[in-house]
Formats: sequence, C-alpha cells, structure tokens
Amino acid sequence: MIDEGLKKWLIKAFKDYRTIENEFKFPGEEIVTTTVCFHAQQFVEKMLKAYLYSKGIEFGKTHNLKLLIKLCGQIDKNFSTLV
Repeated sequence: MIDEGLKKWLIKAFKDYRTIENEFKFPGEEIVTTTVCFHAQQFVEKMLKAYLYSKGIEFGKTHNLKLLIKLCGQIDKNFSTLV
C-alpha cells in the first residue's frame, strides 16, 4: 500500500502533468508556452519532492530545483547528471 504523504505528492505532480497534456491538445499557435513551462517546472519539483519524501529526507519549503536535485543526488548519484 502506498504511503498517504507520497500519494499526495504524486497526485499534485500529475495534476500539473495533465495541464501540460491539455495545452498540447490545442493547435500550435494556441498553446500557452508560459503555462506549459510553469507546469513542467512544477511537475519536476513535485516529483523530486515525492522521491525525497519516499526516502525520508526533509527538504523544507522550497521551489529550488537545484537544491532538490542536490538532495536527491545524495541518495542516488544519477541525479547529479541533471545539474
């Protein structure tokens, strides 16, 4: 059974992902790229937080992707390739 806290992070992340998917249903000239970029950043942020949460790592209140990737990299060195 999945942990409720982890489940919440994943649900939040995939809401952002669905927003991106919905934008790409429009014709190219109607896609709001700022919306796509914002929700892509939010999706990545929440997925990193979900990973850290699943490993029991505190990350505080932050939107700093570099910090989150650094924390993830302390667990799995493969994350270091993202910076």
